[in-house]
This record gives sequence, structure tokens and C-alpha cells, in this order.
Amino acid sequence: MTRYLVGRLSVFIIAVFLLTVFSFSLNYLFPGDPITNMTGVRTFQNNYSLVMELRAGDENIAAQYLHYLRHLFAGDWGLSLSNSTPVFADGLQHFLASMELVILALLVAVIFGLPLGVFAATRFRQRSDKAVISLAMMGYSIPVFWLAQLLILLFAIKLGWFPITGQINPLYGVEPQTGSILIDVFLSQSEYKAEALQDALNHIVLPVLILAIMPMMLLLRLMRNATQEMLQKPFVKAARARGLSEWRVLMKHAIPNAVQSVLQQTTLLFSLLLTNSIVVESIFNWPGMGNWLIRSIFERDYPIIQAAVLMFAFVILLFNLLVELYHGWRFPIVRHEQNATD
Repeated sequence: MTRYLVGRLSVFIIAVFLLTVFSFSLNYLFPGDPITNMTGVRTFQNNYSLVMELRAGDENIAAQYLHYLRHLFAGDWGLSLSNSTPVFADGLQHFLASMELVILALLVAVIFGLPLGVFAATRFRQRSDKAVISLAMMGYSIPVFWLAQLLILLFAIKLGWFPITGQINPLYGVEPQTGSILIDVFLSQSEYKAEALQDALNHIVLPVLILAIMPMMLLLRLMRNATQEMLQKPFVKAARARGLSEWRVLMKHAIPNAVQSVLQQTTLLFSLLLTNSIVVESIFNWPGMGNWLIRSIFERDYPIIQAAVLMFAFVILLFNLLVELYHGWRFPIVRHEQNATD
């Protein structure tokens, strides 16, 4: 396990190093002054010369990169060019708002996608299997922005069940503290906390549902194929020959091994959720990283663009590392095979 852990951590550190190099190079690729792009301090401001000195603006690229890393790990990511707020503190709130959507959508995808995949596998090539797979292909093929318009038209405009913008009705007086609206409601001192929580849940239903459909359909297909493959394995046939019921064969032999195969695709699902969250947050005006990034692009707020790209990429790399470590710990054969190839 130690060798496997060192190998995965080494790959992660190299990937993070390349990510920081790319992030640093954006300061020179964006139009304008690199120090302004890095810090948000403009050339005509009184403290520009001080910032220039702190960031080693007169030294070579290597020295500037080392200073950039030092400030990066210290949480000094500069100021926004549009409102002069600290980028790192602002980004953390947007990050938690996005993670709230992504985590809830991932839970919905897993809760419904895995059982539907097993259901389809147990009825292989029957009408119900074909119906579920057709539904999965259709759900995976529909663009997120078009699906959002359909569900908004049905559930928000036609039926009036859910609101279509923001996190909560401002009349409840819930002050943003963490970025996660559900946590903010629990931390608030509002006398209408129960009503505020219900309103927050009403606001979050549509974004989470729209965000969850595509990974749910992908997870359904992966689980269906993996379960069907396991049901044809000799050890499953041997279990049936020993007189085990179909339910025990599924729960004890087929599904655990199928989940092992599907688990390897979790990073793909997480990346898909983060990518689609940019579209969903823009549609629902959800104050997450995606909406933050889109606004900063229109406003040409280069420190925020740089920070958002860095956050998105780092979260995906970290999630991938955690999945690989769990996979190697839970299934020893995986780390033995990986060590053999290293």
C-alpha cells in the first residue's frame, strides 16, 4: 500500500505543479500588465510599486513564479479588477455554493442510477431493459441548457412548483456566510428558519435535478453493463449452482464486483458535474464558481478567471486522487496490478 500511495501522490504533485505553471503563465497570456493580472492592483494605483516589489516584477520569470507560489499557498490570490474584493475569500464562498449543487446531484445520480442499472441488467434484452436503456440514452444526449429550459417551462412556469433564480427569497433575511445556502439557513438567526429552509430547498431542487440527469443516465448504463458482465462470470454461475437465490447472488457476488468497475468512472462523473454546473449556475443565477467564472470572462476580470480555472482543475485532481486511494485500499488487487506496472 505504501508504494501505491507514494506513486499516486507523486502523480498528483506533478499534476499540481503543471497546473500552477499553467495558471502563472495566464498572467502573461492575458492582455495588459502581468502584475495587474496577477494581483488586481492597477499600474496607476499608489501601491503598485510596492506590489511590484513583493511579486518580484523586475526579476526573471523563475523568481516571479516562486513568489507567485508563495502568495498562492498563503491565500493571497490578488484582488478582483471589478470590485477590489479579495479573490481567494470570494472564491471560497462560490466554491461551496458549487459543491452544494455538485454533491447533491452526485447523490441523486448514485441513488437512482445504480438501482436502475441493476434492474436493467436483471432483465437483459427484455422490454423493460430496452425501455430503461432508451431513456438513459435520451437523457444523456439532451444538452443541459435545453433540458433546463424544458424543466423550467414545465415545473416553474406551467406548474409553478419551483422558483427559477437565486438560492433563497431575500425576504427571509438569511445572510450569506459560507456560500452553501443550506448551511447558511441553519446558521442564521431568522425567526422563520423552517420556512427559510423550505424555500431554500425549493430553490435547489431544479438545479440539482437538471445537473443530476446526465451523470445518472451515464451511471445507469455503466452499472447495467458491469452487472450484466458479472452475471456471466463463472463464480456467479457457481453460486447459482450451490442453490443461492437470485437475490443473494446479486447482492453478495454480482453487485459488489460491478460497483468496483463503476467506481473507476467516478472521476468522469465528477468532472461532468463540474462542467455542467457552469451552465446550470448561469441559467439559475446560482452564485457558484461557474457563474463567477462566466461573469469574470465578460468583465475581463483576469485574477478571477485565473482563480476559477485553478480551483476547478485542483478539485478534479484532488477528487481523482481520493478515488484512486480509496480504490487501492478497498480492492488490493488494483494496487498490486498498479505496482506491477510501475
